Amino acid sequence: MPLLHLLILAIIQGITEFLPISSSGHLILLPALTGAEDQGQILDVAVHVGTLLAVMIYFWKDVGHAIAGLPRLSCGKADTPGSRLALLLIVATIPGIIFGLFLAITGIDDMLRSVAVIGWTMLIFGLVLYWADRRGDSGRPAEDWTMKDAIILGFWQAVALIPGTSRSGITITGALFAGFERQAAAKISMLMSIPMIIAAAAYEFGDVMASANMQALRDGAIAALFAFLSALVALVLMMRLLRSVSFTPYVIYRVILGVILLGYAYLFGAPEL
Repeated sequence: MPLLHLLILAIIQGITEFLPISSSGHLILLPALTGAEDQGQILDVAVHVGTLLAVMIYFWKDVGHAIAGLPRLSCGKADTPGSRLALLLIVATIPGIIFGLFLAITGIDDMLRSVAVIGWTMLIFGLVLYWADRRGDSGRPAEDWTMKDAIILGFWQAVALIPGTSRSGITITGALFAGFERQAAAKISMLMSIPMIIAAAAYEFGDVMASANMQALRDGAIAALFAFLSALVALVLMMRLLRSVSFTPYVIYRVILGVILLGYAYLFGAPEL
């Protein structure tokens, strides 16, 4: 794959993975709207690994506590902050895994890959994020995350498997509805992405290794590196901006893109992706 295409793919993934504007939707649209070749599973996994490393480094203290709590959790105890966080993250991931397997087995995931679907989800869930941002935020800190919250946000996260929804956007929306402050909602959403990305990468690992060759691995390494760098920059900027800026700019972007995509789909007869 040409280097420029790799860079564009990686940067799009890095920037959109943690901003509430849907990375999967953008990655699906990239080949459809530009005529470029589909990036394939190897590069999909590579860019997700890059963003995974970025969020783990940014929240390294929380990640370290969760990893340190796993041995205690394996003994059936969640009585320390680390083991409790690990348990909540696992619980929040289960609905997404179950729903993802259902979509893959039934073939519905392929049916949802259309410009119209992405347009509608961009628009609708962008407006829902705006609503949550205006009526939510009761000042709850991230440390107040409970088992009930983890279960509910897990189902919100499962909805993000519909292209264009945005995993970060929908979980931030759910956290805002639960009363978490903006930065806390974003932090919980980012931490929830870690086991979800790991699960998705593990699911595709077999197919990736079966089709891997030196050229593909080289392209994957380049894409992972640039996805990591762009994701880290996006994370730093978003978390800082949330101290003084609402989610409205992201909502505006989603609404504009959603309207454009719907116009493209229904006026010009956009083909299925």
